Amino acid sequence: MVDPNYDFLKDRNAKNREIYWDDVYAHELINPAPYDGLLVSMSAVRKKDGINAGRVKYAIKEEQRLLRDGIRKFLRLDTEYLKDRIIMGDCGAFAYVKNKEPLFSPLEVAEFYEDAGFTHGISPDHIIFRMDESNPAKGSLTTDEKYRYEISQNHAEEFLKLVRQKKYPFEPIGAVQGWSPKSISESAKNLESMGYEYLAIGGLVPLNARQIKVVLRSLKDVLKTTTKLHLLGFAKAEEIHEFQDFNIYSFDSSSPLIRAFKDSKSNYYSPKNGKGLIYYSAIRIPQPNENSKLLQGIKKGLYSPEILLEKEKLSLKLLREFDKKLSNKDDVIESVLDYLEYQLDGSSKDDQRKQRELKDTQVHLERTLTDCPWKTCECPICKQVGVEVIIFRGNNRNRRRGFHNLYVYKNYLNSLGIH
Repeated sequence: MVDPNYDFLKDRNAKNREIYWDDVYAHELINPAPYDGLLVSMSAVRKKDGINAGRVKYAIKEEQRLLRDGIRKFLRLDTEYLKDRIIMGDCGAFAYVKNKEPLFSPLEVAEFYEDAGFTHGISPDHIIFRMDESNPAKGSLTTDEKYRYEISQNHAEEFLKLVRQKKYPFEPIGAVQGWSPKSISESAKNLESMGYEYLAIGGLVPLNARQIKVVLRSLKDVLKTTTKLHLLGFAKAEEIHEFQDFNIYSFDSSSPLIRAFKDSKSNYYSPKNGKGLIYYSAIRIPQPNENSKLLQGIKKGLYSPEILLEKEKLSLKLLREFDKKLSNKDDVIESVLDYLEYQLDGSSKDDQRKQRELKDTQVHLERTLTDCPWKTCECPICKQVGVEVIIFRGNNRNRRRGFHNLYVYKNYLNSLGIH
């Protein structure tokens, strides 16, 4: 979420802002929404011993409100034009991937989906981080890998029985795990035989595009054409056009959003003339009191906070003037690189690495400032905040850039005929 009334010039939130009540989601800033639905992990909502604390995103009072109001109202997907959007739930197995046992039982997960009002719910699983294309026999697995495979199968069976017995209204999706293309296809076939008509394929995040295709071919050979497939955490989202022959019904990906502030250089999506996407680096002008490298430099006595504030202020001023054609590109680049030198001085990098980063940054700055992609973008984010969207600085800019990326990516999917 972002503060819709954030003051970019003063870098402060709106007065008396209350985060949940005043902040907005991407689908409230961009119409039509830049996604067909949302996936929410149980482990991001519910605290439980054994879950990595960083994985829990919701406070207890937020979980209580979610269950009381229902997830559709909580996520503000209850308006007329959003009321039919999918809200899919999964157990969030990454949060307990290092644990021997899964942390949520089929009953806990099914009741959570029912209480919250999800439209679709994925059976609880346990991730297997192995992909051997030689299709080794089950006997070659470690005891832990065997257990993860078996517990995922058993939980899927128990989960489906619960959904049917209690007549829960959400559509059940069977989570598929395996250690090879053959084992994944066998797992999927077993779940299909149990009665699942919708399957979620797990363990794809670390795989490259070629490996994922091998897995999908093995599934295509054994599953009914009517069985729907969901790809969990599909990290190859930009290559989706290569996967159109594999009966994929849906996929989830946080890549367009996350790359806005976690990727080292590809932070801003832009449509390529003709077909595809191109990527630009955001311009990093950090706040001195929030940047660890700058704070470290101050502690070391390398420079004063006052000097950093001057460098920061000058970089922002020149970039905003450049956007209005009141300053030139070279002055902006010089100022941003000068400020970057102070950041690098506060880091532990040697001189060679510092010089390489300065050179790489100069190349990226030159490209971004030559093309100025935010000036021609038609998305509501770029139209509203202009040059601020390309500045890598704080959540309100970085998340907005992520929202922009979602908009561009959704339009890209639509151009491929994917809806």
